[in-house]
Amino acid sequence: MPKERILVVDDEEDILELVRYNLSKEGYQISVADSGEKALKLAEDERPDLIILDLMLPGMDGLDVCRILKAAATTGHIPIIMLTAKGSESDVIVGLELGADDYITKPFSPKILTARVKAILRRKRIKKDSGQSDPLRFEALSIDPERLQVLIEGKPVELTATEFRILHHLAKRPGRVFTRDQIVDAARGKDYPVTDRSVDVHVVSLRKKLGGYGKMIETVRGVGYRFRE
Repeated sequence: MPKERILVVDDEEDILELVRYNLSKEGYQISVADSGEKALKLAEDERPDLIILDLMLPGMDGLDVCRILKAAATTGHIPIIMLTAKGSESDVIVGLELGADDYITKPFSPKILTARVKAILRRKRIKKDSGQSDPLRFEALSIDPERLQVLIEGKPVELTATEFRILHHLAKRPGRVFTRDQIVDAARGKDYPVTDRSVDVHVVSLRKKLGGYGKMIETVRGVGYRFRE
């Protein structure tokens, strides 16, 4: 049975070949593009299951490509892994806010890239339509959005409404990095005034209340937070 199709976008031939070689070994079908314009056309024509997108492209850059893809009804659902240069935290933040799912900094390990690809595609396969409201379970930790209740080993954990929304938002997509702005949008709405400190205070409180499970909320330096897979 053929595996998913992945579109790799980079203007460096050696990077394209490196990624194509390693992912092809895993059975994935690989398409490549060396410009933003070609990427948009291939994404529309082939509707890949995942896109690996370099942000530093000639002409139309990767952020513009990401913005267009995520805004289109036909491609907005396709997960995107960004390839970024060191020291480009601002681009990472913008990309995540546009809807990209993850990022990897160049130079990168092909094994790590392959692991990230597998994780995202595995999550994509999970049918969530009928289970969105079901409790999320991580060993002895249970997060129930219907009852707004968190249990650890069957015992309730007292959280504020905002703390619960933040925890649930992160836990719904384990492994995905969320910026502080995205977290506040999910928890309090886009019109709520946000500062880095306000998000950090809620996360500190959550970690304390969750005890040993608090370490599952990971800090992504310079970007935001994610819930550990």
